[in-house]
Order: sequence, then C-alpha cells, then structure tokens
Amino acid sequence: MTVLAVSVIVRARDEAPSIGRCLDLVRGQRLDGRALELIVVDSGSRDETAAIARDHGAKVIEQPASAFSFGRALNLGCANAGGDLLVALSAHAFPRDELWLGRLAAVFGDGMVACACGDRYGPDASPLSAPVRQDLALATRRPDWGYSNAAGAIRAALWRRRPFRADLPGGEDKEWAWHWLAQGYFCVVDPALTVDHDHAHDPLTSIYKRARREWQGFATFLAPERAYGPRELASEWWSDRRFYSSPTRARVSHRRAARLLGGYAGRRRARRGATGP
Repeated sequence: MTVLAVSVIVRARDEAPSIGRCLDLVRGQRLDGRALELIVVDSGSRDETAAIARDHGAKVIEQPASAFSFGRALNLGCANAGGDLLVALSAHAFPRDELWLGRLAAVFGDGMVACACGDRYGPDASPLSAPVRQDLALATRRPDWGYSNAAGAIRAALWRRRPFRADLPGGEDKEWAWHWLAQGYFCVVDPALTVDHDHAHDPLTSIYKRARREWQGFATFLAPERAYGPRELASEWWSDRRFYSSPTRARVSHRRAARLLGGYAGRRRARRGATGP
C-alpha cells in the first residue's frame, strides 16, 4: 500500500516546555513528497500549550480535562485527520533524526501491518537489534510489550473500522493492536523507529500510577490470568530482572519496585471492577 498522507496527532496537557521542540522536529521530517498534517489535541491545558501549537502550524482541537481518556483524546484527533497513516506522538517524545517519520511510513508498504512503533528492548527485555513482527501468539506470551501510542503509527482504514476504546484508564494502544492481531495482522516493533521518550526517571508516584492504570486496562481484554497475589508479586520481584544487568540491581531498584507494585494494584482494581484511573 502506498501511503499518500501522514497525520501526526499529539495529545497534550500542560506541555509548554516541550511541545514546541516536538512539533519542530516533526515539521523537519523528510517525507519524500508525502503530505504531512499536524494535529494537537489539547485536554484542558492551563499553560501556553495550545498557543505554542498554533504558532507551529498545528490544527488544535480542544477538549476539557474532565472528558479526557487516552483513547478518547486520540480518537478525537483521528476523527479530524485526513491521512492514510495516523501517527500518535507524545508531546515529550522527540524523533532522533529527520528520517524517522519516513521509516515509520515505509513499514506500511506491507498491507498486513496494522501498527508499528519503536523499542530499545525486545519481548524478553534483551536489547533489540532488528525489527520484530509481533503476532497474537507473541502478544499472548508478553502482553505488556508491543505497540505504543507514545510514538507509533496505525493504519487509518483500520481505525475507521474500529477506534480506540475510550473507556480504558490505560493500555488502549495494546488493546487496539490485540484486536487486529487476532484478525491476522501484525505489529512491527523496530529499534530504528525509537524516539527519545523515557519515563524511567519520573517520580516514583508517577511510575506507580502509570503501571497501575496500564494493568487495570490490560485486565479488561486479556484472558483471565491465574491468581496474582502477594506470592506472585514477590516471585516476580525476585526472578524477573528485565532491563537490569544483574539480579541484585533489579531487586534493589526503587523504580522497579514502584512499577511492580503499580501493576499489582492495577490487577486488584480490575478484579474489583474499579473504574478510576
């Protein structure tokens, strides 16, 4: 499939320090003649985010903070986009060179690719050195790895048939990808599509809350897992050292502990039927 146009959709709230840089880097992409559309969905910013976006030539769509969910904001942007390829990009995600968007678009030359994104690590948490075509079997083995709306692209024709779920507190990106993986499509995860976007050094409360809402979202579409209680949490803390060079470094990491505890809390909230973030 030839991608005729690319729409980049940036979700933002109070991103004045970073959104100008993000949009400048998008504007500087070399697309070999493809049309570029730039949309910012602003969810009740209290700073100059919307004004900066307009100054950078973006179409700004505003919604109140009270209406926000990750899926709802992105659906709003997608509904106002005209591109064949819809690129979701965090306001604090920064492409590393001017060919990033072209590389991302080129992946969709394969008509069975539903979505694509970058990652530095593979599903086993070892450094990723080549593209991976994720299918449903791989997603089932590692459900928290795969497509991400932080900096990823989806096929517009598929989004029109099935938008993101607006009711999820998190995980709307992987839920959407799973839907299409179940239909025989693929997600391409390629280290060449990675951008500068890192939450590893966020405050512990932010790491905890992000993991909690993501796992609460995952639990709404994943097959029910066996009981995940304190014993399973302790086992994961002791044995799973993904992204760390040694078991000791993994076990003493306070950020990893916040992520594991957040995932545990998200699972428990989902089992209780809680709907909060």
